Amino acid sequence: MVMFRFALAALLATLAGPLHAQDYPSKPVRVIVPWPAGGLVDLPARIVGEKLQAALGQPFVVENKPGAGGVIGAEQVAKAAPDGYTIALTTSALNMNAALRKSLPFDVTKDFEPVAVVAYAPSVLVVHPSLGVKSVQELIALAKAKPGKLSYASAGPGTPAHLSAELLKSMLGLDVVHVPYKGAPPAMADQIAGRIEFHFANAAVALPQVKAGAVRALAVTSPKRFAPLPDVPTMMEAGVPNFEADQWIGYLAPRGTSRAIVERLSAEINKALVQEDIKAALARSGMTAAAAGKPAEFAAYLKQDLAKWAGVVRSANIQPE
Repeated sequence: MVMFRFALAALLATLAGPLHAQDYPSKPVRVIVPWPAGGLVDLPARIVGEKLQAALGQPFVVENKPGAGGVIGAEQVAKAAPDGYTIALTTSALNMNAALRKSLPFDVTKDFEPVAVVAYAPSVLVVHPSLGVKSVQELIALAKAKPGKLSYASAGPGTPAHLSAELLKSMLGLDVVHVPYKGAPPAMADQIAGRIEFHFANAAVALPQVKAGAVRALAVTSPKRFAPLPDVPTMMEAGVPNFEADQWIGYLAPRGTSRAIVERLSAEINKALVQEDIKAALARSGMTAAAAGKPAEFAAYLKQDLAKWAGVVRSANIQPE
């Protein structure tokens, strides 16, 4: 009888995860976006959230928690109950901050359960037309001819714009000056005004300005050409071998969230990403919908991405903050 009870208890424990996932969600899910409303990450959070609500029968409520390069919102999720009712949609800046800062209030490799990548967004290397350069090689030549004279903008330390430029500096031995801003819009405003020579702007911010002729696009950081800018080469096509700095956008849950819930969320997100209206909406905002993938694949990719940016910080001799 005792053995039977132990066996029954073990069976119920095994079934608890799947049964809980079948009931999930039974109340609204909070989606923490560690970036401002209306930005690059906010849009996919809302459009994918609508699909998740339709599929799972509960609202996926977006809460914007910007600050500290995405750290404030990420910390809130890392410390949330691992019940599937608080998740994050964030970006590569999570790993960039981990590579750049001496300490964070969480461990990016231990405090999250990767769920799914939603999209990839390249940066666009832009210059002011008055600079007179029309290619990446011309920009490189100008930077080498005027060491310490050219400046580049970023949305702040630890952001893709910052570390993409530092990657270029370290690969080519350039001497250029970093000018950080409090976000992408003010950085682009000074770029348009000609106060900054170049800028790895995120595609959502860059696209309208490139099309308006306010800035000139020299290259994109994705491994393949970017559909909205078909005539703009990749950095590799432009003569910088092995340069790839796509920004990922993906869902994370707190560590300890049940595997069944993580896999159910991942499956529903993947179903949303193949729908044409979602792909079109992402494309209009400078993003490419991710291919279907499993949580374990995202976890492996996160580790590779963190190692890459840690290497950039080391090779560029950027002092941790």
